[in-house]
This record gives sequence, structure tokens and C-alpha cells, in this order.
Amino acid sequence: MKLREAVGTALRRRRQDQGRTLREVAEAAGVSLTYLSEIERGRKEPSSEVLEAVCAALDLVLADLLFEVAETLAATVPVAAIGFLPPLPARPPAPAPTRATVAPVVDLLAFAGRRSA
Repeated sequence: MKLREAVGTALRRRRQDQGRTLREVAEAAGVSLTYLSEIERGRKEPSSEVLEAVCAALDLVLADLLFEVAETLAATVPVAAIGFLPPLPARPPAPAPTRATVAPVVDLLAFAGRRSA
């Protein structure tokens, strides 16, 4: 499953759970009905602004949508195939860094298991 398909599926599920029509949500989000339909079917990848507007129209926290999508992708796509690295084997402790350290790569499976408060 592609990212845009997972996003579209999650948005459609939320809209249908609320018993709302595509037209109602599109109007509330300020996007065309056709464009929202394409997003829900996984044919278009919305910009962050459009995604935020659709989430607001659905009274949905964007982070909750992204957690749901991450869980879906973690369950259906091999982790390495979507750009995340598996956890590295344990290493002996390194000496104290002399410069700023770089944040580690996110473990998608751990990320998907998180829930916002």
C-alpha cells in the first residue's frame, strides 16, 4: 500500500464514521468534491495545507491521522521499503561527542505504536 492510499483510506473511514458526505467535507475544507474524492481513492497526494484543512473539516487531529497511517503502513509494507531502517545491533558505548549529535532514524514500528494524549 502506498502512503497516499493509506492517507485516503483513513480519511474516507473517518468521514464515513461521521456519516458525512463527500460534498459536506469538501465544502468545509474548501476543496473541490472531485479533488477530495481523488485523495480518498489514493489517486492524489494532498499538500500539507490541504491535508490540514480536511482534518479540520473532520474535526480530526492531524497527528492522529498520521499515527493511523503509520500503523497501516507498518502492518502492510516492509519497513525498509518505505525508507526507514531496522534497529541497529547494540554497540559498545561511544566516547562523548565533541560536536552536536544527529537524531537517530525513527523506528516506524515504534512510531506506529505511539498514541497522542
